[in-house]
Order: sequence, then structure tokens, then C-alpha cells
Amino acid sequence: MRKSEARSHVGPGVIPADGDMLQADQTSRPRIPPPVIALTVGEPAGIGPDLVANVAQRVFPARLVAIGDGDLLASRAQALGIPLRLKRKSCTLPPALGRLSIEHVSLAVAAHPGTLDPRNADTVLATIECAVSGCLGGLYDAMVTAPVHKGVINEAGIPFTGHTEFLAKRAGVRRVVMMLVGDGLRVALATTHLPLADVPAAITRESVTDTLRILRADLMQRFGIVAPRILVAGLNPHAGESGFLGREEIDVIAPALEALRAEGFDLIGPLPADTLFSPNRLADADCVLAMYHDQGLPVVKYATFGRGVNVTLGLPFIRTSVDHGTALDLAGSGKADPGSFVTAIELAIELANRRRAASASL
Repeated sequence: MRKSEARSHVGPGVIPADGDMLQADQTSRPRIPPPVIALTVGEPAGIGPDLVANVAQRVFPARLVAIGDGDLLASRAQALGIPLRLKRKSCTLPPALGRLSIEHVSLAVAAHPGTLDPRNADTVLATIECAVSGCLGGLYDAMVTAPVHKGVINEAGIPFTGHTEFLAKRAGVRRVVMMLVGDGLRVALATTHLPLADVPAAITRESVTDTLRILRADLMQRFGIVAPRILVAGLNPHAGESGFLGREEIDVIAPALEALRAEGFDLIGPLPADTLFSPNRLADADCVLAMYHDQGLPVVKYATFGRGVNVTLGLPFIRTSVDHGTALDLAGSGKADPGSFVTAIELAIELANRRRAASASL
């Protein structure tokens, strides 16, 4: 994507890897302490506990607080042969290898790697709720979520579409935007976890307009991109082929883009999705807006899987997550790759520091 809009991963107020506080202006600005990042453990039978135990073996320029069952984390770390010392949640605990602060949320029943149990669904949601409350209350600067299993939560009788929708409802916002980030790519979605048959009805002028407003605002404020250029995909093959393959581009998407261009938005489209991701297109853009989940995410996951990060835009707090699922078959095996979780934490720290530095400069 656009070289001219590239931003360093070390911005104003970012904490160096040795944990010392970086002073953006050594003569006039106050020191900015390390951010506090909440880590939810996710599905207890999946690889979430493995990932949390793994990241405790690294020193991040932040204070990390795991939210989940401490006994689960301790037993999973022991099974993996990973040293782990859990300390009661404390915002003064300095980063250190093998040590992690914990906000304990008890499981209903003991969890076994690879074996789902709907009795623990309430606990899984309670960990997310705890992280949200901490972010809204100023206790945490960001939250990073390990993967959950939507199926077992619904099996427990709790309607659950995904983190993205849950967080929007809990934060009291009408719309949020799901975006995956990795290796210079940013791909956002106009709709998220919907059956394909329901997508066309969800693509309205209002929804496209609202999504692009949120996307542009967060690219500017959170990612530091001064004037984002966004490529917008059409819904139908060949972007509708002048109406012969569908009229959503003509009747819905194009009018929404025209109205926003009149406000100063830099938007290209609607474009055929099968050629939108070509290198020459992406070289001059900051982000892609796809119309539905499997139109945009297979491309970015192919390019970045295991290194990509899911970011929820439009929330009053920062939330990042992994780009993969619970991987039940890998839980407890020691084979789970923590790369995406590590990258999600690093991005959360970067976004939190940018936000805190901006607040400190006011």
C-alpha cells in the first residue's frame, strides 16, 4: 500500500523494548508510562491459553494482564513445559519473562484441550465483558482477544455472532468496522458475519456511508494516515457489469461514494473485486473496503496468515485480535504459532501509545 502514508511502528510515546519510558520531547513533555493491555484467554479448550502462556515468555513495552482462569493457564503452561508465574492483577507489576498479571475469572468446569464444553460459555463471555469494562473505565489502554468458538457459545443457548458484534453492543455503538491488517495490507468489511444470502440487503447507502466514515476517521486518528485513499469493491462479479450482473453498484454503492467524495473523501470504486487486489491498485491505496467477509479476508489471510491482526474500528477503545480460530486440534500440543497474537499485542501497544501521546499533547 501507499509508501507515502507509511508510518513507523515506533511513534511518539512508544515504549522501547527495554521497558524504559520514552519521552517524545525531552525538554517539555511529561514521561508517558507503559500502556496496560488486557489479554482475554478465549475458548479454554482451544489454543488461547497456549498463546497467553507463550507471550508471557516475551517482554513487551507494556504491562499485560491476562483475563481468564488462572488454574487453566497454569496447568496449560505446565503441560507445554513453559515457565509461568501468575501474579494478582497489578498496574505496577513491571514486565518480566515468564511473569504475567492475572484477573481471575473461574471456569464452570475444568477445561481439556480440544474438548469443547458449553458449560464454560458464560465464563468466556465474562472475560470479554471484564476487558470491555476495564477499557471503558480507564483501567486498560487496549484489549487483545484470543479466539473464541462461536458454535459452542450458541450451543449453550447464548446468541453470539462474534467478538465484533458483541463489542459493538456492549460499547453502545450502532456500527463498528472489522479490519484485518498485515504486511502493509489493510482490508475492512462493509458487512461481517452474515450468511451470504443476507449480504445484499445489508448493503445500503446508509451502511456503506457509515462504514466509510468510521474507516476513514480511524485510519486518520488511530493509524496516523493524514488523507486515506480507500479502494471500494463492488458487490457483484465485475462490479455488476454495468447492471447486467446486479444493480447494487449503480443504485447503492456508487451514489454513497459520490456523496462522500463531495465531502473530501478519497475513494476509488466501486471496483471489481477480482482485480482490485492487484499490486498496481494497492500501491496507491491505504485500505480496501470489501463488501462481505469472504470477498476480502481470503486475500489478506493468504498474504499474511499467522501474522495478520483483526482490528475493530469505531469502538471507544482499542481492540485487536488474532487472524485465526481456536485450532482445537493444536491445543495443548505445543505446535500453536503465537505469531498473530504477538503481532496483535504489538499493534495494540502502538495504537495505545499514539492515542495516549495525542492526549498528552492537548
